Amino acid sequence: MSFTLVAPRTPKEACRLLAAAPAGSAIALAGGTDVLLDVDDGRLTPHQLVSLRRLPWRSIRWRGDSVTIGSMAPLSEIEADPGIHSRLPGLWMAVRAVGSLALRHRATLGGNLGRASPASDLIPILLALDARVGVVGPLGSRTISVDELIEGSRAVTLTPGELIQSVTIPHGTPCAYEWQRVRPSNDISQVGVAVAAPSGGGGWRLALGGVWPRPCRLPDAEHRLVSRRPSEVETELAAQEASTRAPFVTDKRATEAYRRRLVRTLTRRAIARTLEISVDPPSYRASRRPL
Repeated sequence: MSFTLVAPRTPKEACRLLAAAPAGSAIALAGGTDVLLDVDDGRLTPHQLVSLRRLPWRSIRWRGDSVTIGSMAPLSEIEADPGIHSRLPGLWMAVRAVGSLALRHRATLGGNLGRASPASDLIPILLALDARVGVVGPLGSRTISVDELIEGSRAVTLTPGELIQSVTIPHGTPCAYEWQRVRPSNDISQVGVAVAAPSGGGGWRLALGGVWPRPCRLPDAEHRLVSRRPSEVETELAAQEASTRAPFVTDKRATEAYRRRLVRTLTRRAIARTLEISVDPPSYRASRRPL
């Protein structure tokens, strides 16, 4: 199929182009590692691709313990940031889980959020970390939670012409991300579990990916973790709750029964890893322990 490619130099111009186009005829292009596959296969048939590569949204800015990451920041730059590694280890783990190194040089944080894949590795940890999303559009700017942004499978709540500008994580905290897939560098995760320790006056947060129709927080499982250092009993109760509450699906990657088993195992592992990180500074390797 044929389409035109435009690369506006300002956010205002990009928003204007997207807002003026008929529904479905123009698509925002960030890294392109996912959306171009759909265009190539005919699942998307745009008349225009609006590249965001010239927009000034690549920075990673720390203010105290809070970090704001531009939506066009490549995942490889997030992975290389020492503050992400030391203060937000779960986010670092989730970024490392995304594809290969070559893919992470192209893929962006905003593109991953905007595509809203149920199997996203980044959305669960952003949910667990109470991340906020900065949005700009023809009518101005606004800030929403990741939970408010994700509407369903491949669907977000952005209005015509709106774009994701940045993601802000309010404070660093011990956190972890555990995932399982058949081929680590190629496949989509069958299940991903994100856990964040209490911080900022809140309790434990637990979120899942690889479930249907979207990544989600699990408050009932979180409420099982009543102490700052959960016992084995609390951990097992949270893992059991997570494995029974989540809306799992059977598809070509895994059955519902296998996903439930994975969630129970990975939840226990993520809680244990978070507790380890809260005691020792993060110094983990890229390799993962087998299930």
